[in-house]
Amino acid sequence: MEAAIAAASSHAGLGALCRLETDQGRATAAALEQERIADPKRFAERPFAGVPTLAKDLGGPFAGFPVRAGSRMLDGRLDSTMDSDLAGRLRDAGFALFGLTTTPEFGLSLTSEPVCGPVCRNPLDPGRTAGGSSGGAAAAVAAGIVSIAHATDAGGSIRVPAACCGLVGLKPTRGAIPGGPLFGNHLGGIVGELAVCRSVRDSRMIFEAVRGTARGPFADPAEAARTAGPLRVGVLAETGPEFPTDPARSGAVLEAAGALERAGHTRVDLDWSDFAPLVSASSTAFADIISVNLAVLVDALSLDSGRAELLTAAFVERGRRISAAALWTSLDAAVHVSHKTWALFDSLDCLLMPMLATAPLPIGSFPSDHDDTDLHLRRMTAFAPLAGLANISGFPALTLPFGADTEGLPLPVQLMGPMGAEGLLLSLAARLEAEGRWQHRFPVSGLAA
Repeated sequence: MEAAIAAASSHAGLGALCRLETDQGRATAAALEQERIADPKRFAERPFAGVPTLAKDLGGPFAGFPVRAGSRMLDGRLDSTMDSDLAGRLRDAGFALFGLTTTPEFGLSLTSEPVCGPVCRNPLDPGRTAGGSSGGAAAAVAAGIVSIAHATDAGGSIRVPAACCGLVGLKPTRGAIPGGPLFGNHLGGIVGELAVCRSVRDSRMIFEAVRGTARGPFADPAEAARTAGPLRVGVLAETGPEFPTDPARSGAVLEAAGALERAGHTRVDLDWSDFAPLVSASSTAFADIISVNLAVLVDALSLDSGRAELLTAAFVERGRRISAAALWTSLDAAVHVSHKTWALFDSLDCLLMPMLATAPLPIGSFPSDHDDTDLHLRRMTAFAPLAGLANISGFPALTLPFGADTEGLPLPVQLMGPMGAEGLLLSLAARLEAEGRWQHRFPVSGLAA
């Protein structure tokens, strides 16, 4: 814990943390140390006993860590006095929380540069974004402040930052992670909550520690059979002329496909035309859902939208203008996206595709000092064309780095599978990770390099 607190201070210029609670961190670490001495059996049962971590300033909540959601509108409004079910499970797993990580205002961007600060920078190149909306979490893990950090994903917000920073990011199946007791139907079910990690091993362990009930009702009964034998891997390397993926990142997908072929799996090439309608419908549904949700939140809490960033205020107004019929049309289209995506898995066991279309973009590439919501949404789709599909459809998706470009920046790939197939994705990711294409630049604080 002391090493993590020191690392947070030494890496303050990255803007990864928006709130530091050293007293809480030290108290939790001390309590776990006492347990290690007094009840070693209980301590050993915690898979992450004593591991320092950070929560995202969006999601949760975590008792004692008031959420600001990157917004001046929430200053002093939400004083967290209770843990969410997920927060409780993370604490039970042994994590010691000592701060909150930076997010864009209400998670509305694929970068983490809220006007209220701080601006979050990529440890691999501080002139570039660490992604969003879990950018602070990814920057903290990539810099080695912590080894794992809580993150959320409504439109790629776990996977895009992980991809920007050379990390593993798993967006679980819809419903696989507990959302109670106050979460309800937040964002119509498109949001997933878990973590960004430095290894597939850690991603697997944290998923197993917090998923479902004690018995885990989300396991796919066909998963064992698929994992045991050769898999049919659908490969999409290109993302069409409207939102093209650069050659280095398309090439990483093809190289990953080759690695899976060498492992005995069957490659099935796919075409962008199979995905373009799904991406378009997903983008529309995402825009309508988040706009209406934000408008309802602002009105329900009587927030002063005059204190919002211009772009946020524009999304609020967009949400207020959407009719019930228009929202229903988007939600109905989202169901069809899920159905058509499911149909892909009638003949395929998983999908392999790009995570990002380009290298992490320069700081300032997603400005919020304007009211053009369509322009902002288009910029996000151009950066990560296939990010939102997993959220709207509800299927699990995972990103990991598979090499580095000429500037030393990660070449991420994305795996996507049917409902409940997290184990399958993690197994394939472990196989790709074993190729040794990526090395972390910063050691974890307190551990030997």
